[in-house]
Amino acid sequence: MRLRRRLAFHFTYQLIAFSAFMFCFLIVLLFFLIRHINNDELERNFPTGVLDGIVMETVTEDGKVLLGEHWKFLLREKNMWLQVVNMEGKVIHATNTSANIPSEYSVNILLEIKENRRLGKYTVDWQMELFYEEPLLYLMGRIDESSDHLREWYAEFQQNGRVRQGSEEELHNELAKLGGYLHVIDREGRVVQTVGSGAETKASYHPLEIMAMQEQPGTYATHIAVYRDADSGNTWIYHTPQDGALGKRPMMNDLIRVALWTMICVLLLSLGVAIWHGYRYSRPLLLFTGWFERMGRGAYEEVLTPKDRKRVFRRNGKLRTRFKLYKEVIHSFYKMAEQLAETERERERLDRNREEWMSGISHDLRTPLSSIQGYGYMLESAPQDWSQEELREMGTVIREKGDYMLELINDFSLVFQLKNEIRPQELARLDLNELVRRCVLKYVNDATVDAYFVYVGSEAAMMVDGNAKWLQRLMDNLLTNAVKHNPQGVHIEVRVERHSVGAAILVTDQGVGMDEETRGNLFERYYRGTNTEESMDGSGLGMSIAKAIVEAHGGRVSVWSEVGRGTTITILLPEAIRDVN
Repeated sequence: MRLRRRLAFHFTYQLIAFSAFMFCFLIVLLFFLIRHINNDELERNFPTGVLDGIVMETVTEDGKVLLGEHWKFLLREKNMWLQVVNMEGKVIHATNTSANIPSEYSVNILLEIKENRRLGKYTVDWQMELFYEEPLLYLMGRIDESSDHLREWYAEFQQNGRVRQGSEEELHNELAKLGGYLHVIDREGRVVQTVGSGAETKASYHPLEIMAMQEQPGTYATHIAVYRDADSGNTWIYHTPQDGALGKRPMMNDLIRVALWTMICVLLLSLGVAIWHGYRYSRPLLLFTGWFERMGRGAYEEVLTPKDRKRVFRRNGKLRTRFKLYKEVIHSFYKMAEQLAETERERERLDRNREEWMSGISHDLRTPLSSIQGYGYMLESAPQDWSQEELREMGTVIREKGDYMLELINDFSLVFQLKNEIRPQELARLDLNELVRRCVLKYVNDATVDAYFVYVGSEAAMMVDGNAKWLQRLMDNLLTNAVKHNPQGVHIEVRVERHSVGAAILVTDQGVGMDEETRGNLFERYYRGTNTEESMDGSGLGMSIAKAIVEAHGGRVSVWSEVGRGTTITILLPEAIRDVN
């Protein structure tokens, strides 16, 4: 898709998506606000509001009541129980009930529950569900300590529907322990008797006041328990204080509050989206401007700084969302900048490598050339003054230094060959056991080598595809390194084993070991270790060549070493595929 079409499509679908999002956001916001209002109403009307919510949300399918888990949790938390009774008076659902609650009800028991709102020691709220063809009765019971106390006091202290004289002080003490007070009202709602401290100075109750306090207990400062004496017509009202009264609010106030919060949320969301759009579409332009400025100064490495790359790309290398609109521009610009930076880095790397190689060659050739040059001056100045023995000694030194220089040149040549890897026609099927055994035997038979060698081969032949000459050079480098950098008489063990990943050669010595720096740089060119007391003979390419030979054969090399505990070098080579006849 061309950039122009993509820009038009991008802004069109963003407008549509934002409109759809705002619609869904308003629906969700309205849902949560309504849910919040319902929760407030539930707290105001608790516990009757709980029963209303259960009846509204509970579904009955094939005679089975499906009660929500949150209602079950609430009933258990509040120590309440629930039963659903069908037309025959049988309980078809029960939650959190105990053994003393019946599982079947008669007409008289249900009428008694309806009239007294009591079932044994439980205060019971009830509600009919008439939505289905056959009505269902929901019973929700709880232990109401206030009602229980009130009934006990009525049975103990009442006389003619009032607290009998002489018992006020005893009842006052019990009320003081519980922190409540008692009103006794007559048929007209007038307060005829008050017992308990903290009672409000109230002369009468309005006709609907007690019913409202029972239906919406959460909106009042006190919780009430009511007991009516049918003979006298007096009513005992027991008040107990409760915390967190929500207060009364008309429904219109709630609706206005919902609308106000909705408008505020929409305004904030729209403002946030506007800021986000400005930030999103200005960031790429500012980033491009910075790129051009840095490239104009020739700072190619700074064109895409780590901070810029983090802004533009994710960790997996993909563009971040806010930059996808300009992906062609970014990719082209990024590719150009990276190519320029890579060219600059390659030039610097080549310069460093050239300096490194020149420094290494100069260092390795200077010492033998100095010796040859010195002996040459001596022979040139006065050859008649030297004896035959001295001339032979000088010739030996010149030959040894020449051999060393030739070995060094061969090492340099081998390094360049290994860069191009072994050609397939140079590979042959070899028995690794036999090749390694012969290499170790050469050192065992060398009288100039002061070391103790042990060879342990595998039980079966270990066939690999390799170059015999280069594998022998590999073993020579490993064994020479083990002898050269350890004390005389060092114990060196060479093993050939079959591992799950291929054939393994392990060269282990019980020598001085290596520190962490030497171990980390062991396979670097010209690195000779940190021990200044060691001999500095050699090209410094031995272990580097060994690693290159292993990698040219498709293998890998690892080293374990600790100071004073010795060194183990492990070579893993791919085992040859067996021929199937």
